[in-house]
Amino acid sequence: MNNQDVSILNVGGVKFTTWRSTLQQFPESRLARMLGGNDLECRLVNGQFFIDRDGVLFSYILDFLRTRQLSLPSDFSDYQRLQREADFYEISSLADLLSRESLLKPKLEILEIRFLLQESQAFFRVFGSCSITVGELAGRITVFSEKLVGTTWKSHNDPSQKSLIPLSLERPSHHDVIFQCGTDYSDQFIARYVSIKPDQRKLINGTNVLGLLVDLLLKEGFRLISTRTVSAEEKIECYSFERKRQPDTFSISMCQTQQGTTISQTQPIQVHKQK
Repeated sequence: MNNQDVSILNVGGVKFTTWRSTLQQFPESRLARMLGGNDLECRLVNGQFFIDRDGVLFSYILDFLRTRQLSLPSDFSDYQRLQREADFYEISSLADLLSRESLLKPKLEILEIRFLLQESQAFFRVFGSCSITVGELAGRITVFSEKLVGTTWKSHNDPSQKSLIPLSLERPSHHDVIFQCGTDYSDQFIARYVSIKPDQRKLINGTNVLGLLVDLLLKEGFRLISTRTVSAEEKIECYSFERKRQPDTFSISMCQTQQGTTISQTQPIQVHKQK
Protein backbone atom coordinates (compact mmCIF):
# COMPACT_ATOMS: atom_id res chain seq x y z
CA MET A 1 0.00 0.00 0.00
CA ASN A 2 1.37 3.40 -1.00
CA ASN A 3 0.97 6.14 1.63
CA GLN A 4 -0.03 8.47 -1.16
CA ASP A 5 -3.12 6.31 -1.75
CA VAL A 6 -4.43 7.15 1.75
CA SER A 7 -5.77 10.52 2.86
CA ILE A 8 -6.32 11.79 6.41
CA LEU A 9 -8.99 14.41 6.94
CA ASN A 10 -9.67 16.57 9.99
CA VAL A 11 -13.27 17.73 9.73
CA GLY A 12 -14.18 20.05 12.56
CA GLY A 13 -11.80 18.22 14.89
CA VAL A 14 -12.94 14.72 13.90
CA LYS A 15 -10.34 12.68 12.02
CA PHE A 16 -11.09 10.35 9.12
CA THR A 17 -8.80 8.05 7.15
CA THR A 18 -9.83 6.81 3.74
CA TRP A 19 -8.57 5.95 0.26
CA ARG A 20 -7.97 8.84 -2.10
CA SER A 21 -10.08 6.94 -4.63
CA THR A 22 -13.06 7.14 -2.24
CA LEU A 23 -12.82 10.93 -2.15
CA GLN A 24 -12.60 10.95 -5.96
CA GLN A 25 -15.88 9.06 -6.47
CA PHE A 26 -17.42 12.26 -7.85
CA PRO A 27 -14.73 14.06 -9.90
CA GLU A 28 -16.60 17.39 -9.88
CA SER A 29 -16.92 17.47 -6.09
CA ARG A 30 -14.99 19.75 -3.75
CA LEU A 31 -13.34 16.72 -2.13
CA ALA A 32 -11.88 15.62 -5.47
CA ARG A 33 -10.56 19.14 -6.11
CA MET A 34 -9.13 19.21 -2.58
CA LEU A 35 -6.77 16.35 -3.40
CA GLY A 36 -5.29 18.43 -6.18
CA GLY A 37 -4.76 21.40 -3.87
CA ASN A 38 -7.31 23.43 -5.78
CA ASP A 39 -9.69 24.34 -2.96
CA LEU A 40 -8.94 27.02 -0.36
CA GLU A 41 -11.67 25.74 2.01
CA CYS A 42 -9.85 22.41 2.42
CA ARG A 43 -6.23 23.04 3.32
CA LEU A 44 -3.38 20.61 3.93
CA VAL A 45 -2.11 21.15 7.52
CA ASN A 46 0.59 18.88 8.97
CA GLY A 47 -0.16 16.16 6.45
CA GLN A 48 -3.93 16.29 7.06
CA PHE A 49 -6.65 18.00 5.08
CA PHE A 50 -8.40 20.38 7.46
CA ILE A 51 -12.05 21.21 6.71
CA ASP A 52 -13.88 23.57 9.04
CA ARG A 53 -17.25 21.78 8.85
CA ASP A 54 -19.37 19.43 10.97
CA GLY A 55 -17.46 16.18 11.53
CA VAL A 56 -20.45 14.11 12.63
CA LEU A 57 -22.41 14.92 9.49
CA PHE A 58 -19.34 14.27 7.36
CA SER A 59 -19.31 10.65 8.60
CA TYR A 60 -22.59 10.09 6.71
CA ILE A 61 -21.17 11.73 3.60
CA LEU A 62 -18.03 9.57 3.71
CA ASP A 63 -20.16 6.45 4.15
CA PHE A 64 -22.17 7.50 1.10
CA LEU A 65 -18.96 7.82 -0.92
CA ARG A 66 -17.84 4.36 0.20
CA THR A 67 -21.10 2.48 -0.38
CA ARG A 68 -23.14 4.58 -2.84
CA GLN A 69 -26.00 4.18 -0.35
CA LEU A 70 -27.41 6.65 2.16
CA SER A 71 -27.33 5.12 5.64
CA LEU A 72 -28.90 7.12 8.45
CA PRO A 73 -30.01 6.31 12.01
CA SER A 74 -33.72 5.54 12.41
CA ASP A 75 -34.14 8.66 14.58
CA PHE A 76 -32.18 10.98 12.25
CA SER A 77 -33.79 14.39 11.74
CA ASP A 78 -31.07 16.79 10.47
CA TYR A 79 -31.94 16.34 6.80
CA GLN A 80 -31.62 20.05 5.97
CA ARG A 81 -28.22 20.36 7.69
CA LEU A 82 -26.93 17.23 5.94
CA GLN A 83 -28.22 18.56 2.61
CA ARG A 84 -26.36 21.79 3.29
CA GLU A 85 -23.17 19.80 3.85
CA ALA A 86 -23.74 17.83 0.64
CA ASP A 87 -24.13 21.17 -1.19
CA PHE A 88 -20.90 22.44 0.38
CA TYR A 89 -18.98 19.38 -0.82
CA GLU A 90 -20.76 19.71 -4.17
CA ILE A 91 -22.06 16.13 -4.21
CA SER A 92 -25.19 16.86 -6.22
CA SER A 93 -26.60 13.31 -6.21
CA LEU A 94 -26.62 13.19 -2.40
CA ALA A 95 -28.04 16.70 -2.13
CA ASP A 96 -30.80 15.69 -4.53
CA LEU A 97 -31.71 12.66 -2.41
CA LEU A 98 -31.79 14.71 0.77
CA SER A 99 -34.05 17.29 -0.86
CA ARG A 100 -36.73 14.58 -1.02
CA GLU A 101 -36.97 14.33 2.74
CA SER A 102 -40.43 12.74 2.68
CA LEU A 103 -39.01 9.68 0.87
CA LEU A 104 -36.28 9.20 3.47
CA LYS A 105 -38.29 9.48 6.66
CA PRO A 106 -39.70 6.32 8.27
CA LYS A 107 -43.41 5.90 7.59
CA LEU A 108 -46.02 4.83 10.12
CA GLU A 109 -47.39 1.40 9.26
CA ILE A 110 -50.67 0.02 10.63
CA LEU A 111 -51.61 -3.66 10.83
CA GLU A 112 -54.83 -5.15 12.21
CA ILE A 113 -55.80 -8.70 13.16
CA ARG A 114 -59.50 -9.62 13.35
CA PHE A 115 -60.14 -12.84 15.22
CA LEU A 116 -63.42 -14.76 15.49
CA LEU A 117 -63.78 -17.93 17.56
CA GLN A 118 -66.85 -20.05 16.76
CA GLU A 119 -67.14 -23.36 18.58
CA SER A 120 -64.32 -25.50 17.15
CA GLN A 121 -63.23 -23.05 14.43
CA ALA A 122 -61.21 -19.85 14.45
CA PHE A 123 -61.26 -17.27 11.65
CA PHE A 124 -58.53 -14.70 10.97
CA ARG A 125 -58.42 -11.62 8.78
CA VAL A 126 -55.18 -9.59 8.70
CA PHE A 127 -55.24 -6.14 7.13
CA GLY A 128 -52.20 -3.91 6.69
CA SER A 129 -51.55 -0.43 5.33
CA CYS A 130 -48.40 -1.73 3.60
CA SER A 131 -49.05 -4.38 0.97
CA ILE A 132 -45.40 -5.50 1.10
CA THR A 133 -45.69 -6.42 4.78
CA VAL A 134 -48.97 -8.26 4.22
CA GLY A 135 -47.42 -10.16 1.32
CA GLU A 136 -44.39 -11.13 3.43
CA LEU A 137 -46.69 -12.28 6.24
CA ALA A 138 -48.84 -14.31 3.86
CA GLY A 139 -45.67 -16.00 2.63
CA ARG A 140 -44.98 -17.23 6.16
CA ILE A 141 -48.47 -18.65 6.77
CA THR A 142 -49.46 -22.09 5.53
CA VAL A 143 -52.82 -23.77 6.16
CA PHE A 144 -53.12 -27.56 5.97
CA SER A 145 -56.30 -29.63 5.88
CA GLU A 146 -56.82 -33.21 7.02
CA LYS A 147 -59.84 -35.50 6.80
CA LEU A 148 -60.57 -37.12 10.15
CA VAL A 149 -62.01 -40.57 10.47
CA GLY A 150 -63.47 -41.89 13.72
CA THR A 151 -62.38 -38.94 15.83
CA THR A 152 -63.41 -35.41 16.80
CA TRP A 153 -61.56 -32.14 17.24
CA LYS A 154 -61.51 -32.65 21.01
CA SER A 155 -59.36 -35.74 20.76
CA HIS A 156 -57.37 -34.86 17.64
CA ASN A 157 -54.50 -32.40 18.03
CA ASP A 158 -51.58 -34.10 16.28
CA PRO A 159 -51.78 -34.02 12.47
CA SER A 160 -50.80 -36.97 10.35
CA GLN A 161 -48.03 -35.77 8.02
CA LYS A 162 -49.08 -38.19 5.27
CA SER A 163 -52.65 -36.93 4.94
CA LEU A 164 -52.06 -33.17 5.16
CA ILE A 165 -53.09 -31.08 2.15
CA PRO A 166 -51.80 -27.47 1.86
CA LEU A 167 -54.52 -24.91 1.14
CA SER A 168 -54.30 -21.55 -0.61
CA LEU A 169 -54.80 -18.45 1.52
CA GLU A 170 -57.62 -16.13 0.59
CA ARG A 171 -56.34 -12.74 -0.61
CA PRO A 172 -59.25 -10.33 -1.22
CA SER A 173 -56.69 -7.60 -1.98
CA HIS A 174 -52.97 -6.89 -1.69
CA HIS A 175 -53.65 -5.43 1.75
CA ASP A 176 -55.32 -8.34 3.52
CA VAL A 177 -55.23 -12.09 3.98
CA ILE A 178 -57.88 -14.49 5.34
CA PHE A 179 -57.43 -17.97 6.80
CA GLN A 180 -58.92 -20.29 9.42
CA CYS A 181 -58.06 -23.23 11.65
CA GLY A 182 -59.93 -25.79 13.75
CA THR A 183 -62.42 -28.49 12.79
CA ASP A 184 -65.79 -28.52 11.09
CA TYR A 185 -68.17 -31.23 9.97
CA SER A 186 -70.31 -31.46 6.87
CA ASP A 187 -70.18 -34.95 5.36
CA GLN A 188 -67.04 -35.70 7.36
CA PHE A 189 -64.71 -34.16 9.91
CA ILE A 190 -62.16 -31.73 8.45
CA ALA A 191 -59.27 -30.39 10.49
CA ARG A 192 -57.31 -27.28 9.49
CA TYR A 193 -53.88 -26.53 10.91
CA VAL A 194 -51.87 -23.32 10.65
CA SER A 195 -48.10 -23.06 10.48
CA ILE A 196 -46.33 -19.69 10.69
CA LYS A 197 -42.63 -19.57 9.78
CA PRO A 198 -40.11 -19.75 11.32
CA ASP A 199 -42.11 -21.80 13.85
CA GLN A 200 -42.41 -25.39 12.64
CA ARG A 201 -45.52 -26.37 14.58
CA LYS A 202 -48.89 -27.01 12.95
CA LEU A 203 -51.52 -25.56 15.27
CA ILE A 204 -55.23 -26.35 15.29
CA ASN A 205 -56.23 -24.22 18.28
CA GLY A 206 -57.20 -20.69 17.26
CA THR A 207 -55.99 -19.06 20.49
CA ASN A 208 -52.57 -20.63 20.02
CA VAL A 209 -52.39 -19.40 16.43
CA LEU A 210 -53.36 -15.90 17.57
CA GLY A 211 -50.64 -15.92 20.20
CA LEU A 212 -48.03 -17.07 17.69
CA LEU A 213 -49.11 -14.38 15.20
CA VAL A 214 -48.97 -11.61 17.81
CA ASP A 215 -45.56 -12.79 18.99
CA LEU A 216 -44.25 -12.71 15.41
CA LEU A 217 -45.45 -9.14 14.88
CA LEU A 218 -43.86 -7.94 18.11
CA LYS A 219 -40.54 -9.49 17.05
CA GLU A 220 -40.84 -7.69 13.71
CA GLY A 221 -40.95 -4.30 15.44
CA PHE A 222 -44.70 -3.77 15.72
CA ARG A 223 -46.25 -2.64 18.98
CA LEU A 224 -49.78 -3.39 20.12
CA ILE A 225 -51.70 -0.11 20.39
CA SER A 226 -55.28 -1.26 21.02
CA THR A 227 -57.64 -4.21 21.41
CA ARG A 228 -61.38 -3.95 20.97
CA THR A 229 -64.49 -5.94 20.12
CA VAL A 230 -65.74 -5.05 16.64
CA SER A 231 -69.04 -6.96 16.80
CA ALA A 232 -70.60 -7.67 20.18
CA GLU A 233 -72.95 -10.26 18.69
CA GLU A 234 -70.29 -12.26 16.84
CA LYS A 235 -67.55 -11.38 19.35
CA ILE A 236 -65.01 -10.42 16.71
CA GLU A 237 -61.84 -9.31 18.46
CA CYS A 238 -59.63 -6.70 16.82
CA TYR A 239 -55.94 -6.22 17.61
CA SER A 240 -54.25 -3.12 16.17
CA PHE A 241 -50.49 -2.74 15.75
CA GLU A 242 -48.19 -0.04 14.44
CA ARG A 243 -44.51 0.42 13.63
CA LYS A 244 -42.29 2.86 11.78
CA ARG A 245 -41.28 1.23 8.54
CA GLN A 246 -37.92 2.19 7.11
CA PRO A 247 -38.29 3.54 3.56
CA ASP A 248 -36.95 1.71 0.55
CA THR A 249 -33.60 3.00 -0.63
CA PHE A 250 -31.70 4.20 -3.71
CA SER A 251 -28.27 3.17 -4.82
CA ILE A 252 -26.28 5.55 -6.98
CA SER A 253 -24.43 4.51 -10.11
CA MET A 254 -22.21 6.48 -12.42
CA CYS A 255 -23.36 6.62 -16.03
CA GLN A 256 -21.30 8.07 -18.84
CA THR A 257 -23.05 10.30 -21.36
CA GLN A 258 -21.79 12.62 -24.06
CA GLN A 259 -22.10 15.49 -21.59
CA GLY A 260 -20.07 13.72 -18.89
CA THR A 261 -20.82 11.76 -15.78
CA THR A 262 -24.43 11.63 -14.57
CA ILE A 263 -26.10 10.02 -11.61
CA SER A 264 -28.97 7.58 -11.94
CA GLN A 265 -31.12 5.76 -9.42
CA THR A 266 -30.81 2.06 -9.97
CA GLN A 267 -32.95 0.62 -7.17
CA PRO A 268 -35.04 1.88 -4.24
CA ILE A 269 -32.89 3.88 -1.73
CA GLN A 270 -32.27 2.08 1.47
CA VAL A 271 -32.00 4.14 4.61
CA HIS A 272 -30.57 1.62 7.05
CA LYS A 273 -31.34 1.45 10.76
CA GLN A 274 -28.42 2.23 12.96
CA LYS A 275 -28.66 1.83 16.74
